[in-house]
Amino acid sequence: MRGRLRCCAALLAVLTATACAATSPGRRANPRPKPAVERAPVVMFLGDSYTAGGPGTTADTTYAAETGRMLGWQVIVGGRGGTGFVTPGRVKEPFPELFDRQLAWRPPPDMLIVSGGHNDRRVPGPEVGAAARDLLARVRASWPGSRLVLMGPMWGTGSPEPPVLSIRDTLQGVAGDLRIPFIDPLREQWVTGDRRVGTGNAAVYILKDRVHPTPAGHRYIATRLVGDLTRLGLTRPARLL
Repeated sequence: MRGRLRCCAALLAVLTATACAATSPGRRANPRPKPAVERAPVVMFLGDSYTAGGPGTTADTTYAAETGRMLGWQVIVGGRGGTGFVTPGRVKEPFPELFDRQLAWRPPPDMLIVSGGHNDRRVPGPEVGAAARDLLARVRASWPGSRLVLMGPMWGTGSPEPPVLSIRDTLQGVAGDLRIPFIDPLREQWVTGDRRVGTGNAAVYILKDRVHPTPAGHRYIATRLVGDLTRLGLTRPARLL
């Protein structure tokens, strides 16, 4: 009987020690690691009616928003129709002032894409270049870790006016000087032909005003932009800390 009691006491001691070890904070088993959740990049756009919305489109249906949907970004769109780096448009605010009012006060994004020049075609090229340089330098100083991309003017036909080509060349030079990636819709011929005579992709992608994209046109422009961003390795931008 005594031997049996000693065996029961020993077994109880082993079970108690095991339970204590299992519940002891110092010896608690490591929990299973939670799967990493990838944060969606925050990308801002600044531009004219192509970017911020024009006839038949709003900011959430332009190529900027469509690009965000395709790439899984969080997108914030700034700018206004009729504006440019120098041209103030009806809102009397060119890009630098629109940046200050709409975007600059927000937390730094992973990337900012500035797209424009179409509405600056009546402004001397050097003036446009100086305004673009000042804007991009200010953005870089305010958000030193954010990536920057400059996209040249877009046009509603496959035959841009010479002043627009001159603005494009000026902006490309600014991007090169500042070592910022430059995307060139004109040289890449994103839009071809002319809606008026039913030629090229303009017959489908451009409205009757021969300037602004249709909804299908915005989706198409987004695919072209995604292609260029893929080439540049910027589909998943991350702000440098």
